[in-house]
Amino acid sequence: MERLKSIISKYSRWQPYVIYISRIESQREIDFSNCVENAKALLEGISKQICSEKNQLLEGNESVSKVLSLSFGCLGYPPTDTIRQIGTAIANIGQQIGNFRNEIGTTSHGRTIEELQNRNENINSLTADFLFLSIELVCCFLIEAFETDNPRAPVEPVIEFDDETEFNVFWDEQFGEFEMGPYSYHACEILYNCDPEAYRTELNSFRQSLDETNN
Repeated sequence: MERLKSIISKYSRWQPYVIYISRIESQREIDFSNCVENAKALLEGISKQICSEKNQLLEGNESVSKVLSLSFGCLGYPPTDTIRQIGTAIANIGQQIGNFRNEIGTTSHGRTIEELQNRNENINSLTADFLFLSIELVCCFLIEAFETDNPRAPVEPVIEFDDETEFNVFWDEQFGEFEMGPYSYHACEILYNCDPEAYRTELNSFRQSLDETNN
C-alpha cells in the first residue's frame, strides 16, 4: 500500500491510520482474514473521520456502506448522475468488505478447527490483490478529495529565543530593562514569554525591515 502511505505522509492528520496498513502488510501471509478485518477498519475509520471533520452526525450503528455514502456526501460533490454512480460504487465496495469480514473473521462466529485451517485457502481464491487495491484506491480518493477542499493551515515554526540575538538586542535598545524590586528583566524576554504572538509579529517586522534595507 505504498501509494496510500505516501498520501498519508503528506497529510499528518491521517497518520494514526498507518497502524492498519502495517497490520495488513505484516500479516498478509500469516493471517489473511485478520488483514481483511483491518482493511475494513481502515476504510471505515477514514470515512468516519471525514464525517467528523464535516460535522456529519453518526448514530454509531451505521453499516460500512452507509458511513462511506455519508463521507462521500460530505465531500460536497454536486448530485449529478455520474457522481451518484461513483458514490454507489464506493458504498458497494464498503458493503462487500463488511460482508467478507463477517464470512472469514476468526472471532465473528465460532469456528471448527477445519474452518480455521481452511479460511485462508478460501480467501486466496478470491483475488487478494484486487481486494486490497480496491481498498487502497478508495482510501486514497477519500483522503485526497477531502484535503483538496480542507487543507490544514501550515504550522508556524517554533521560535527559539536564543536564535534571535539580533532582534533581541534591537528590542532591548528601544525599551531597555524593567526592574521589579530586586528583579530585572530585559524587554525582549518579557515580550517572548508573556506574548509569544506579539514577539513573532515584531520579529517578522524586524526581518522585513532588514530585507528592505539590504535590497
